[in-house]
Amino acid sequence: MKTALSIAGSDSCGGAGIQADIKTMTLNGVYAMSAVTALTAQNTMGVSAILEADADFLRKEIDAVFEDIFPDAVKIGMVSSTALIEVIADRLIHYNARNVVADPVMVATSGARLISDDAIVTLKTRLLPVADVITPNIPEAEVLSGMTIRDERDMEAAARAIGDELGCAVLIKGGHSINDANDMLYAEGKLTYFEGKRINNPNTHGTGCTLSSAIAANLAKGYPLVSAVERAKEYISGALGAMLDLGKGSGPMNHAFDLDSRFAH
Repeated sequence: MKTALSIAGSDSCGGAGIQADIKTMTLNGVYAMSAVTALTAQNTMGVSAILEADADFLRKEIDAVFEDIFPDAVKIGMVSSTALIEVIADRLIHYNARNVVADPVMVATSGARLISDDAIVTLKTRLLPVADVITPNIPEAEVLSGMTIRDERDMEAAARAIGDELGCAVLIKGGHSINDANDMLYAEGKLTYFEGKRINNPNTHGTGCTLSSAIAANLAKGYPLVSAVERAKEYISGALGAMLDLGKGSGPMNHAFDLDSRFAH
């Protein structure tokens, strides 16, 4: 069985972060493992508290996984401090990790910055160049490229700028009033668009975590990048389309919409 490691924060309501990653990886047919960067007290209405992991302890978490069950893919989620970013980059380089997918969570839906400027610099110089593919949304792509993105031509220019600077593939996620649900991949000098349909579901908590984890799971199974993205988008569309409605705010998707087991009934 193929394996994947999620390096991310815990979401106590289960819709994003480590919990979403484990569900997604499991439903996409790989054995999921985790290294927790932070504990959060959160629900569908917001985050009320964050307890960040100690950098040395995060190092031990990552070492424990790699020294026993070497992952076929690694997904990296939100990491808010320079110290943790440095640890993750150091260990992934040390172990020559493969199929690394980084979701550079930097900007909240409200537009607020989630990590400090110095951590963004460390992210760009130390961690993102280790990744095989990164998955920024429009505001995050603007931060990484230093450009304003108003249309698809701007998306293309930003993707080229980011990919050429960091030396990795870049999947810019659509939406944010640019092109509905279409995503754009820049890899090996080529641009590929992935069309998607807008699903009228306000419960979108954890979509970024889910997409990047599904891509990592499919890379772990040996799919080429374009196919991994296609399969990940199909999975997330199904999870959104299941129309799960939990909580008082922006709720989670049904990650288990396609679970087919007698133990699930």
